[in-house]
Amino acid sequence: MLGSSSNHTLLNVATFILLGVPGLEAAHFWLAVPLSVMYSVALLGNFIIMTVISTESALNEPMYHFLCILAAVDIVMSTSVTPKILNIFWSGNGIIGFAACFTQMYIVHATTVIETGLLLAMAFDRYIAICKPLHYQTIFTPQTIAGMGMAILARAITAMTPITWMVVHLPYCASHVVPHSYCEYMAMAKLACADHMHISLYSLIISFIIGGTDVIFIAISYSLILQAVFHLPSQDARVKALSTCGSHVSVMVLFYLPGILSISMAWLGQHVVSLHTQVLLADFYLVIPPMLNPFIYGLKIKSIRKRVWNAMTTNLPGCV
Repeated sequence: MLGSSSNHTLLNVATFILLGVPGLEAAHFWLAVPLSVMYSVALLGNFIIMTVISTESALNEPMYHFLCILAAVDIVMSTSVTPKILNIFWSGNGIIGFAACFTQMYIVHATTVIETGLLLAMAFDRYIAICKPLHYQTIFTPQTIAGMGMAILARAITAMTPITWMVVHLPYCASHVVPHSYCEYMAMAKLACADHMHISLYSLIISFIIGGTDVIFIAISYSLILQAVFHLPSQDARVKALSTCGSHVSVMVLFYLPGILSISMAWLGQHVVSLHTQVLLADFYLVIPPMLNPFIYGLKIKSIRKRVWNAMTTNLPGCV
């Protein structure tokens, strides 16, 4: 693949080689077509959401600030891997530098941790707005929102820094050919000529602590929200509350379900789930939710839907 053995030795010093989707190399060109369309739609949709929220004074509320940040995170998450994946699919060039590979790994996994924290914050926002509306303005102050944002970021850094450090410092003395489309940490760890079980256990524990805790609190929030909604005296109020919460629940299902499947398949191994299936799910998991999130919010939240066409030609300022 790389030509002479001397070139292979040189590349092994400072680079890795991403294979794309192992076993489906002949289909890379055709996989690139839907992936490029989805990535383009994800970029456009999330930029529109950010533009609408940041330019409309009527949307200067905590819920919309969280949506704006979520859109920005979706852009970062998908952009951290998709351009390189498309480069592999279109040209076959899977070479990636050592530092670039681990930077990509850190960003893509840290943004997933940030996103689950944002979804939890949005669930808490809806709980306060519906169950304790009189206290909403006093609880969700700018200082509170900033503090929640810093806590979400700090949690992602705290969770991902140790595992990245462990993977970076593994001895890569054998093959540097990564059977994946991007630098996924377990795919990288399996290349090392050393035991990586501690990394597998750490990743599993962190996934269950962060993801599991967030899902539990989100479920509690929405169970309390449903109880409150069905006690509202006005049917219109119930419909409006359920519509807004419905968009959030849809996004959460779209985020958590493929993530759980991806982690489960990685642990089951190739003898249960083929490698190309695992890689395909991991690839599209980073593009499909960012692509669909703007449509879900745009269709479900009337205040965004009404303003989306006016934002098509405006410049993108800051989120808040």
